[in-house]
Amino acid sequence: MSTHAKRERLLLADLLEAAGPDAPTLCEGWTTRDLAAHVVVRERRADAAGGLVIGALRGRLERVQSEFAAKPYEELIQLIRTGPPKFSPYGLKQLDEAANTVEFYVHAEDVRRAQPEWTPRPLDRVFEDALWSRLEKSARLLGRKSPVGLVLRRPDGQTAVAHRGTPVVTVTGGPGELTLFTFGRQKAARVELDGDKDALTRLQDAPLGL
Repeated sequence: MSTHAKRERLLLADLLEAAGPDAPTLCEGWTTRDLAAHVVVRERRADAAGGLVIGALRGRLERVQSEFAAKPYEELIQLIRTGPPKFSPYGLKQLDEAANTVEFYVHAEDVRRAQPEWTPRPLDRVFEDALWSRLEKSARLLGRKSPVGLVLRRPDGQTAVAHRGTPVVTVTGGPGELTLFTFGRQKAARVELDGDKDALTRLQDAPLGL
């Protein structure tokens, strides 16, 4: 049975393959090759992936990621497409769904939205609700560096507070767009912003995300 994470994984692999190894992404300084290497290392090299959250391990992460980026691009795509090795905790369906649904969605959009003529991808309601559920749980973590109060709002009125403070900016959009916004892709997210002009400017440049 397909899951959100599996679907987004295959879409990401397809997008990376179609773009080629030297295309830009929304990840500053990263080409599609760099992004592919990041995805593979995160999933297959737990000894290095700790550098994503632990500063002391960042040097090791960068070295290992550079080694993977030097591999044939087609090999990286295949490693993403086939999924985690048997010994990886990501091989567990529930953990894969919890850890990778948002990860692969965001990175798929990193590839799509770096292209000059991209258009928004329609998301079905079930997937939107899955993204919103995760966003509600992680909003305060993602918004912790916001310089202003930050409220996330779905078009149907559901809200989540990402950061308490004043002045307050309300960001309205679909769960997918709000996810991208709170993961630091503010300029690429199709959202509506309501708040003080100076606060809006500060928020657009804020280091949101993990």
